[in-house]
Amino acid sequence: LFCVPRHYENDLEKVIIPHGLIMDRTERLARDIIQDMGGHHIVALCVLKGGYKFFADLLDYIKALNQNSDKSVPLTVDFIRVKSYCNDKSTNNVKVIGGDELSSLSGKVSLLGSDIVETGRTMQTLLSLLSESNPKMVKVVRPRLRRSVVFVFISDIGFEVPDAFLVGYALDYNEYFRDLSHICILNDQAKEKYRV
Repeated sequence: LFCVPRHYENDLEKVIIPHGLIMDRTERLARDIIQDMGGHHIVALCVLKGGYKFFADLLDYIKALNQNSDKSVPLTVDFIRVKSYCNDKSTNNVKVIGGDELSSLSGKVSLLGSDIVETGRTMQTLLSLLSESNPKMVKVVRPRLRRSVVFVFISDIGFEVPDAFLVGYALDYNEYFRDLSHICILNDQAKEKYRV
């Protein structure tokens, strides 16, 4: 019943979070951030590649709220890239690209926008890297959290999701499916079709 690109129609098991629901929850997260952090200068750090869509949508909502509410949040934006997957398995090796410029976070409030928490290894690596820059505070915002994993350092979570391989809304399988608007479960045939 949902619109998906024709080239992915046979690759998806099901849509678990439709795009409209994602946008509604992202707007709520933006409101919570303004409420909690209004008045602080925030360095918003996007974790690429899987976090780019959520990050852009979240910042759009924050900008709109900055213009239309009593509280506002001054923002600067930066990016860092993390890679830890091949096919549908974690490589147990977290590669961080672009972490050499994080010294600008010293003494500032950081908003870390990323994609999904699964094992927590990537987030632990990122938080350790950020702590070396001595930020005043780090707030982690993620659109998705696997049901089987709970961490105390996650500040705001958009959705709790099943322990399945998810694609869409910038989550990929070997760089495919980032252009899918909904969050979906990938079927087994597609895992074979796009395997590297």
